[in-house]
Amino acid sequence: MSPVRRLLVRALPLLLSALLAGCGAPAVRDAAEQDVREAVAAWSRTPPAQLAGIPLEGWAYEVSAVRRDGAQATARAELHYRLTGYDFAPAGSAREVRLSRDDGGRWRVTGDRAAPGAPPQLWDQGPVEVVRGAHALVLGVGQSAQTLSAIGAEADRAVPAASAAWPGPWAGRVVVLVPGSLERMAQLLGRPAAEYRGMGAVTTGRAGAAAAPADRVVVNPEGWAELSAAGRGVVLTHEVTHVATRAATTAKTPLWLSEGFADWAAYRTGTTTPQQAAPALTRAVRRGELPAALPADEAFAFGADPEALARAYEGAWLACRLIAAKWGDDALVRLYERAGRKPLATALEETIGGDPPGLTLAWQASLRQDLGGA
Repeated sequence: MSPVRRLLVRALPLLLSALLAGCGAPAVRDAAEQDVREAVAAWSRTPPAQLAGIPLEGWAYEVSAVRRDGAQATARAELHYRLTGYDFAPAGSAREVRLSRDDGGRWRVTGDRAAPGAPPQLWDQGPVEVVRGAHALVLGVGQSAQTLSAIGAEADRAVPAASAAWPGPWAGRVVVLVPGSLERMAQLLGRPAAEYRGMGAVTTGRAGAAAAPADRVVVNPEGWAELSAAGRGVVLTHEVTHVATRAATTAKTPLWLSEGFADWAAYRTGTTTPQQAAPALTRAVRRGELPAALPADEAFAFGADPEALARAYEGAWLACRLIAAKWGDDALVRLYERAGRKPLATALEETIGGDPPGLTLAWQASLRQDLGGA
């Protein structure tokens, strides 16, 4: 064998080891980093004592990165947990866990918080009070027991109302978060507070998710306080309906249909007239400003002009009300189901035998009649 061939043969094992190390072999962690990871794992086996009243399961921190600075360390981790009886899949939260090393060389967790850029959890804002109802779990911070109980009772009424409007499968229960202020609400949602000013509540969740672990109704305590008793019922039923219809809602679903359906569910058994529930649109129609088309998705953007936003919601509700009145409640439900999977024109043809222009004309005629603009 030539000297060159002998050199290649001897070098081959080393070459293969180098290639494997660069092609997916796990990086070797130093002992200190491994100790940090083990300390986080040991600390996170059970939820903190201050969360004892919250029905939690599957509580675990999955560490993705560790940064050490002498006797201090920070671990970037993803918190996974379920609310027992309410979540079908783990909810997630990006966290930053802080640790320090004691004189004996052991790493101990000194605290954790939301990771930079990630929204906090409700318990990051203070001690959490828990109210359990027949259909709802209410978690609040900085609120009186009376307020949380009243919200829980309203949610317990909203769940059956949403189920009556939406016969499709859903959990039939809801989680309601009640932070201490509008600013705290905005922190939980990771958005500017101005976007939620004047709103009573919003719903979080991912469209089209059959198992939506983080689907929560979040109450704006300042907007809630300004609502009448009837208004609170409408707001919570609207938001709970979003939870109920979540699995059928996709990016294809027009916002006028999803928002209008939620309002239709909230108003369907009441005696509120169109003029009472749609004052902004009533004023516009009486000024001769009849909408030229059903509300576009952009019309529902948070932070938009309040009067224009109100007209969009009111018009969406009246469109769904018209469909239910003219073609039946079942037709409206079937339209919702199909509009999430097919083009709107196809869904309309299959459910009411019409098309978008025809629906628009019928809707405009109903606005003139119902809002006094004839």
